[in-house]
Amino acid sequence: MPVALLALALSAFAIGTTEFVIMGLLPEVAGDLQVSIPSAGWLISGYALGVAIGAPIMALLTAKLPRKRTLILLMIIFIIGNVLCALAYTYNLLMLARVITALCHGAFFCIGSVVTASLVAPSRQASAVALMFTGLTLANVLGVPLGTWFGQLFDWRVTFWGVAIIGILAFIALIVSLPTNKDEKPVHLASEISALANGKLWLSLLMTVCFAAAMFALFSYIAPLLLQVTGISDRGVSWTLFLIGAGLTVGNIVGGKLADWKVSFSLILSFSLIAVFSLLFSWTSHALWLAEVTLFLWAMATFATVPGLQINVVRHGKEAPNLVSTLNISAFNVGNALGAWVGGAVIDKGYMA
Repeated sequence: MPVALLALALSAFAIGTTEFVIMGLLPEVAGDLQVSIPSAGWLISGYALGVAIGAPIMALLTAKLPRKRTLILLMIIFIIGNVLCALAYTYNLLMLARVITALCHGAFFCIGSVVTASLVAPSRQASAVALMFTGLTLANVLGVPLGTWFGQLFDWRVTFWGVAIIGILAFIALIVSLPTNKDEKPVHLASEISALANGKLWLSLLMTVCFAAAMFALFSYIAPLLLQVTGISDRGVSWTLFLIGAGLTVGNIVGGKLADWKVSFSLILSFSLIAVFSLLFSWTSHALWLAEVTLFLWAMATFATVPGLQINVVRHGKEAPNLVSTLNISAFNVGNALGAWVGGAVIDKGYMA
């Protein structure tokens, strides 16, 4: 296994942790910065919009740069953004820092996937890309629960300092391990624009938006829901986030196998189960163990959707895989922002559960 794959997985772990850990720290952030929970939820939407807007822009700006240099540059932006998050002493400064951090997200995963595939033989490319994204999955299993626990135990800023340190380690690993490919050709996005004329591609991207909105309308406010409705302790929130991360991991594996068999069936089944378990949680959220089981099943259904969505988008935009992958990340984060906004609006109206 090339060491560079582990460096890319570590980078994915850091990026995934900083994106999702804010959900577990919303009560602490809101209390410290003296804003409401729905207002703090905009920190999730701000990051998501930063990814959605930044992904295609960063891909365009770095199209002519060598991929190794681009990934290192993106990790520098990531480190700076997390340091700014840790130093932010007002809500507006934290929002700005989150947006800066988000700029590297989409482009890193898009370019990182291409680099990962180039490191191994064609017969092992899918497994290699899956390994890089394992870092993102582990962020939900380990990074988010541990980051939440540290933030609750010490201070939410400690979590962002920790993520910045992981980012520095990933930065060093990328410099040391990534090979320099002198034969790579720069990507010209203008030549891929024609793929956007495919109506089925836009429908596929709309599905990604709807999926992410459904997921983050609940996931964005999971910590205050658990604290105020389920009556769980701070330590229990960390445990539940670990459980959700495990569900996401299992769901990703199961969803991949279902999508290999039949994409349309996997998407219909997963979307249906997301709806069922979301509704079920509105009834089980007041009972601790029923809530835990429901959230695990909800997490499984949620990430079981991801492989099918990715395959569906790439299938309808195979003439422009780089652009399409970037747009799919943007679509996911548009849905993320939309879901966080909808969830916050519902809470603002007094409907916590």
